[in-house]
Amino acid sequence: MRNAIIGIVIGIVVGVVVGATGVAPRLGQANKQNTANIQPIKIAARPAVKAPPAPETPETDGGKTNGDAAESQPEKSESPDTQKKTGEAKPGAKPKETPKKTTNPASNKALKPEPIASAEEIPKPAPAPIPAPVQVKETPPAEPSALHWKMASAYSSTLPQLGTMAKKLDRDIWRVSAGTLEIKFFEPGALVPPLEMFDAVRAGAIDAAFSSPAFWGNKVPALQLFAAVPFGPSAKEFLAWIYFGGGKELFDEIYHANGIHSVFCGLIAPEASGWFRKRIRTVEDLKGLKMRFFGLGAKVMQKMGVVTTQLTSGDIFVAFESGAIDAAEFSMPAIDIKLGLHQMVKNYYFPGWHQPSTLFELMINLKKWEALSVSAKAQIEAVCGDNIRFGLAEGEAGQFKALKELQSKGVAIRRWPGEILEALNKAWVVVAKEEAKSDRDFKRVWKSLSAFRKDYTIWRELSLP
Repeated sequence: MRNAIIGIVIGIVVGVVVGATGVAPRLGQANKQNTANIQPIKIAARPAVKAPPAPETPETDGGKTNGDAAESQPEKSESPDTQKKTGEAKPGAKPKETPKKTTNPASNKALKPEPIASAEEIPKPAPAPIPAPVQVKETPPAEPSALHWKMASAYSSTLPQLGTMAKKLDRDIWRVSAGTLEIKFFEPGALVPPLEMFDAVRAGAIDAAFSSPAFWGNKVPALQLFAAVPFGPSAKEFLAWIYFGGGKELFDEIYHANGIHSVFCGLIAPEASGWFRKRIRTVEDLKGLKMRFFGLGAKVMQKMGVVTTQLTSGDIFVAFESGAIDAAEFSMPAIDIKLGLHQMVKNYYFPGWHQPSTLFELMINLKKWEALSVSAKAQIEAVCGDNIRFGLAEGEAGQFKALKELQSKGVAIRRWPGEILEALNKAWVVVAKEEAKSDRDFKRVWKSLSAFRKDYTIWRELSLP
């Protein structure tokens, strides 16, 4: 019985050993086959990023390494006991190791190969920052330097219209140019005497002057036709000839030849004919009178036997007071009353045959005018154009009030007898012919104005009621 039991035990032990010896090699071959079936995943190369090489991992096949493997394989070995039982262990051979079992899930997870990211999942390198554009600091355009000119005036700043138009020019050109151009007003005589302004502007001694072209009749006779013409055109007819009848072209040509550029810069309504100590009833009453007179009208009065002299506004009152003159022509009621002439004489005659309308000017040294920018020239012309509008409107609006005041002060408002006006007109025709004969420019200007007026008569007769 005992021998039977011992035989059974030995059989079991032999069976277990034989079974273990047969299973172990098959497990190792299965593991080798599984490992061989794992194909390395090829990663698409990126042009811009070179993937680092995968670390070389030893394989279980005889201790050889496979450089194409993309992941490390765990080494598998057999226990020494198994080697002894199977007899496969060789002296000096590296024992094979089997994977160690662990009950720690975290350890098992760590032994598993990490999944290899696809090309799309590989993080892209941050793009190189785009350099900010270089900010070039722009230099603002230089503002035009301000021009400061000095302007002499033939008229006092307190004189209505004549002086106030010059002051208005000073104020408005500063405003229009935003302070880049100043034409500063100076009272008569502050820079040069009024009758010397023409030469001073021409020489560049002063920048500009406000006057009337008739002041320069003794230098350039033709300029008188651009100031006031005896028995001449009304304001609207005068402007029509100047701007659309060829007058301005002649005006510029004459002034430029004398080193001056002049801009029409004011216009007033008809003037009075003058103040007289005694009443004038006939042509004979004019003979021998000493009278302040201006422009071409003075030459007409000389034809009538009157002794004329040219005085500035500030000298007229003194001349009446001293007895140096018996009569004086200056301007219109609103201006004459300001001079106080009614305090000296009481006979005030109309109409102002010698100046149905009167133009004023801004004279500028020609080189300085040519050096101005187009914008500055346009600003001056615009301000002077507005002065023309303002002067004419103000003159027409202010005379009746002045006449009423003069009458209240004992002034006799008188009209010339028809025979005297006719005699004055005939005298003017003679003067115009003489001036045209003696001066080429006067002849050209007079011819141009006369031709225009002849054509304008067609419209004048139809336009007036």
